[in-house]
Amino acid sequence: MLKKIELLAPAGDMECLNTAVRFGADAVYIGGSFMQLRADCVSFTDEQIGEAAAKLHENGKKLYVTVNSFAKNDEIALLGDYAKRLYSLGADAAIVSDLGALVTMKSAQPELQIHISTQANCCNYASARTYYDMGASRVVLARELTIEEIAQLRAKTPPELELEAFVHGAMCMAYSGRCLISSFITGRSGNRGECTQPCRWEYYLVEQKRPNEFFKVEQQEGCSAVLSSHDLKAIAFLDELEQAGIESFKIEGRMKTPYYLATVVNAYRRAIDGTADMRLLERELRAFSHRPYSDGFYHGELVRAHANDGLYHWECTFAGVVKDCENGVVTVEQRNFFKLGDVLEIVSPDSLGQSFTVENIIDKNSESVPTACHPKELYRVQCGLELKKGDILRVRIDEEQ
Repeated sequence: MLKKIELLAPAGDMECLNTAVRFGADAVYIGGSFMQLRADCVSFTDEQIGEAAAKLHENGKKLYVTVNSFAKNDEIALLGDYAKRLYSLGADAAIVSDLGALVTMKSAQPELQIHISTQANCCNYASARTYYDMGASRVVLARELTIEEIAQLRAKTPPELELEAFVHGAMCMAYSGRCLISSFITGRSGNRGECTQPCRWEYYLVEQKRPNEFFKVEQQEGCSAVLSSHDLKAIAFLDELEQAGIESFKIEGRMKTPYYLATVVNAYRRAIDGTADMRLLERELRAFSHRPYSDGFYHGELVRAHANDGLYHWECTFAGVVKDCENGVVTVEQRNFFKLGDVLEIVSPDSLGQSFTVENIIDKNSESVPTACHPKELYRVQCGLELKKGDILRVRIDEEQ
């Protein structure tokens, strides 16, 4: 078991926020209405920020709001009022990357804590100390740092300055996410929250005088995703990060599903608390959609365990969310197809490794049906286990992986 480490989870909507809380996150970060680096579909309104803050504070947890887009001239004047508004709504901190944003927001609302975003690519102790002197209470370190470099930085920074690092999720192929590919190809800038992820696409080489001859650009045999990064997975060496001085473990994924949040937060919560075997937790992290995993740069040069084919891999599909359970009959809000005879695995903060076989399915008309095939519809299934609202059900599709 590690000492008290903050587990920080993302949320793109209230359902994901509630999932993160239930499965053990100590804090949640979200995007608001201004200067957040994700699509509008995962932004919270002011009213929702207030609701989220109240929910988290009721459970002894914290809320951080991302304001990490690089600011333009006409946005600086708006940041002071935004900082005041975030504080009044209950936000515990704002995550910023722009120096002008840091100074403006801290001056306008000194009580609002400022966390320096990983987009600021802080990778040395002098920069970290400068951010602290300017009023920042935490630095989210650049993802390119090794564990040894983190320890060196920790040794030369004020102990009051908190250090945060990513431990799981997608990584950008550009240095600290500062990429222009999306802007150049599609006119949508990743530095303004509009990235179309062209680094995940497959590319071909075309010679000028042979316009109809396409040659696949291969990184390794059969693999053409030359720009696509592996996903980060640090669950096996969280103790090394803690010993180096990290105080907050951050999970990536504000555009992910409740299934992703439940599975990842549950696994890392159990790893931090030392309540499950690491082999089981590693298996959990293969259950949902992900690209090939790596340790990132934490152990030095980025090591690829195998070729990155640019594709997503998963061992389970998200079957549904438990809405109610009474006398062994579970009401499920369907998210993906499941049928009679399927084995539904349970993702729950209360148990690990439980499952049951689907022996009957009752639809909204109280009729017995062979499949649950309508998204978001409610189905009743005999379970035999006492599940709780918010538990996740999944179907394993490949036991051999």
